[in-house]
Amino acid sequence: MLPVVAGLLLAVAAGGREAAGERESPPGSRFVCTSLPLDAVGAGCPLPQVPAQGGSPPPEEELKATVLQLRETVLQQKETIGSQREAIRELTGKLSRCEVTDGKGLWKKEKGKDTMGDLPRDPAQVIDQLSRTMQTLKDRLESLEHQLRANVSYAALPTDLREMLQRRLGDLERQLLSKVAELEDEKSLLHNETSAHRQKTETALNALLERVSELEKGNSAFKSPDEFKVSLPLRTNYLYGKIKKTLPELYAFTVCLWLRSSASPGIGTPFSYAVPGQANEIVLIEWGNNPIELLINDKVAQLPLFISDGKWHHICITWTTRDGMWEAFQDGEKLGTGENLAPWHPIKPGGVLILGQEQDTVGGRFDATQAFVGEMSQFNIWDRVLKAEDIMSIANCSTNMPGNIIPWVDNNVDVFGGATKWPVETCEERLLDL
Repeated sequence: MLPVVAGLLLAVAAGGREAAGERESPPGSRFVCTSLPLDAVGAGCPLPQVPAQGGSPPPEEELKATVLQLRETVLQQKETIGSQREAIRELTGKLSRCEVTDGKGLWKKEKGKDTMGDLPRDPAQVIDQLSRTMQTLKDRLESLEHQLRANVSYAALPTDLREMLQRRLGDLERQLLSKVAELEDEKSLLHNETSAHRQKTETALNALLERVSELEKGNSAFKSPDEFKVSLPLRTNYLYGKIKKTLPELYAFTVCLWLRSSASPGIGTPFSYAVPGQANEIVLIEWGNNPIELLINDKVAQLPLFISDGKWHHICITWTTRDGMWEAFQDGEKLGTGENLAPWHPIKPGGVLILGQEQDTVGGRFDATQAFVGEMSQFNIWDRVLKAEDIMSIANCSTNMPGNIIPWVDNNVDVFGGATKWPVETCEERLLDL
């Protein structure tokens, strides 16, 4: 009986105090076992009474089966952690080769990043430590089994001692499972970080490819971004062009464009600008047999312009909120001026600018009878009143002055409903057409 007590005293000494009053050890704790001489047992840790041989049949076989089952469980955990070790090493190697940008266009490798959360060491070291711990536990179990076979001669072990041993082994198994769960979480985190980095890189590359394609498309269509015209050949309510940019708040403006139309009666609406609450914020229209009209905030001024002869004409209109002053230029010459056209009314920002249609609501509800029929080009807007000599220089092709608010460029104009873009005649050719 005494050899049996000596063989199992390691587990009893480590758990005697816990059985007396302490609670279950938290995950991650370690058990320290110390051997005691037999003469010290009675003083500090009395052993339970072991029944003498010759009584009821001993439960040795049941205990052996329990020990073997626990041994198999530990071996299975060791194999699981071994497989996780290889997976984490592979992910760690891949992550170390990932590169990210630092926000300045430079590429660098991340250094010093702790991708293992709150684990104190490298994953390989953690797994090595767990492997060593399991090997030690395996050796202890083998030693215990050997002692049971060699020294226990059908002696019945106490029930409370067997339960204490099973509880301790259960604690160790839970700790190992907790470590495995932590490693699983870290592996998932590494996978998510790698996927997010790859997705960000693919998004940036796609945006770059779209931009390159857009530039290639623009360059292949026209020699220069502004050397094109918009053609609106039919009087319908679905052919139109749209300026992508919008207007800021304006206290003065100049609008210039080249256009050609022979539509009758009236050329229609070369352009319109609508904002929420006011569909006629800025409109240039020749409707029916009426003269060409300029509308500002739904206020009207008739312009002395005559352009429905099927030839190219250069048109400029200036306006300022100061006293509502306006001017009308045709082919570089001032043909009319006036005042009190929506005086002290600033042009509202954030509206929609449409070529070829008059808007009854912002961006829609076109009327076919008011549609422009013909061609237009070089539609530019400035946020100031241009001088008469500047307008003459633009009209006679001696200078090219893009609008500082709305410039005429290919990628700023979309066409819809069958409207088309074509290469435009040179400025000198348009002059010869006058």
